[in-house]
Amino acid sequence: MTQAPTHIDLQKDKGLRIDWADGKSSYFPIDYLRKMSPSADSKALRDELDSNPLAILKASSKEPLSATGAELVGNYAIRILFSDGHTAGIYSWKYLHALEGVSHE
Repeated sequence: MTQAPTHIDLQKDKGLRIDWADGKSSYFPIDYLRKMSPSADSKALRDELDSNPLAILKASSKEPLSATGAELVGNYAIRILFSDGHTAGIYSWKYLHALEGVSHE
């Protein structure tokens, strides 16, 4: 069973900090969360870049990426709303635990 968070702190221009029930803490930078969004379109883009590193990415805004808000999804996930308009990713606690061991670069 995946540990649930006891505290969630979203710093909109920096990152997401989660304190877990097991006493551990995780920190995810906003740009990393956007890159690793579990939404279908983001997964497809990551798959395309893995198979073709020269794939053309759509232009991004010149403004720094930030979170504009977040909302809990039941008691199993959080949805983060990003300044680039992306709102489709639902980050389950299980998914965030899995990202915890992945490099944030």
